[in-house]
Amino acid sequence: MGGDAIKTVHKGGCRAPRIMLYSHDTFGLGHLRRSRALAAAITAADPEASALILTGSPVAGRFTFPRRVDHVRLPGVTKRSDGSYASQTIGMGIEEVTDLRSGLICTTARQYEPDVLIVDKEPTGFRGELLPTLETLQSEGKTKLVLGLRDVLDEPEVLAAEWERKDAVTATERFYHEIWVYGLRSIYDPTAGLPLSADAQARMHWTGYLRREANADGKPPEQPYVLITPGGGGDGKAMVDLVLSAYEKDPELAPRAVLVYGPFLSGELREDFETRVDALNGRVTAVGFESQIETIFKGAQGVICMGGYNTFCEVLSFDKPAVIVPRTTPRLEQWLRASRAEDLGLVRMLDETRDGLTPDTMIQAIRGLATQPKPSQAISSGLLDGLDYVTRRVNALLTNKTEHAAQ
Repeated sequence: MGGDAIKTVHKGGCRAPRIMLYSHDTFGLGHLRRSRALAAAITAADPEASALILTGSPVAGRFTFPRRVDHVRLPGVTKRSDGSYASQTIGMGIEEVTDLRSGLICTTARQYEPDVLIVDKEPTGFRGELLPTLETLQSEGKTKLVLGLRDVLDEPEVLAAEWERKDAVTATERFYHEIWVYGLRSIYDPTAGLPLSADAQARMHWTGYLRREANADGKPPEQPYVLITPGGGGDGKAMVDLVLSAYEKDPELAPRAVLVYGPFLSGELREDFETRVDALNGRVTAVGFESQIETIFKGAQGVICMGGYNTFCEVLSFDKPAVIVPRTTPRLEQWLRASRAEDLGLVRMLDETRDGLTPDTMIQAIRGLATQPKPSQAISSGLLDGLDYVTRRVNALLTNKTEHAAQ
């Protein structure tokens, strides 16, 4: 933010700004990693500010958090194959655990008294658990409420039906002072198809993508190598299998691969993959979870990955030739992102319908990384300015809040 540190006016007098981030995280790493990146940037820009992340991620404790950033772990829930949810660990029904989470969120907000609340993706939270907190904070009038959306959510028709079912448009219109889209409108509009009013659309800010940086102390694996990452790994079985099949079929395939399974790849699958990795005699090496995956990105010659938001940001940030193998269920988010990025010349996509997902197509993809253009050769102005834009918006919200409170 620069300049003098901002102090917010509060019932106990002036104090340092407090930012709360809500990340429902029923599965995967995306929401937590995005919230962590935002919190790190906000607290780095203002040496007085602190941030508290509320997350349901079961692996939150395996991440390191910057100074003045902490997290509260909400009881976990998991999505079943039929689309329903169940409590992850404690013996409670889904209604009971949702009520418990909702109460914890509300209590935390009352005690922490945030100046800004940034909500990731879900306007009403998981199963509406955020609504009591939004109502409380709105009635007290001391907190700026922000909805943060990734660049792509889903197909417009599918998203419209989902938001109607959750009454998410009403909540967005009613509660949020600003809507941030962590992308560029020229690339994709995640709200296309949503019946947002002109007033709500006027509150939208297109931040650009969220740049990632590697830890200065991190040491990448021995080079050269290509990075293979299915993100959190929960739905990465097919991609990992395809990469291993490629190295098994072509003994001359190079360079070697560094495979990061992700923490959600099932143990049974991983045992099978480990047996195959061992048989490749060092041509593929694998790790389960890497909290500093940015360091591995930085050292890679190229990347084979799925198409999640955070992985895409890392491909752009470290300017790596990448082939994205997007999932297409339960939503088309990754395919839409990869398809649009390929159209713009930022990445290549390996599409099951168009290209076929076979060992031969993967061999070609890995070999092609050596001559594939880097994203920077097609990059547009402002593409990776998201974190700077966010810190400026937080500064503006805090300044407005302070001026209002002082009147």
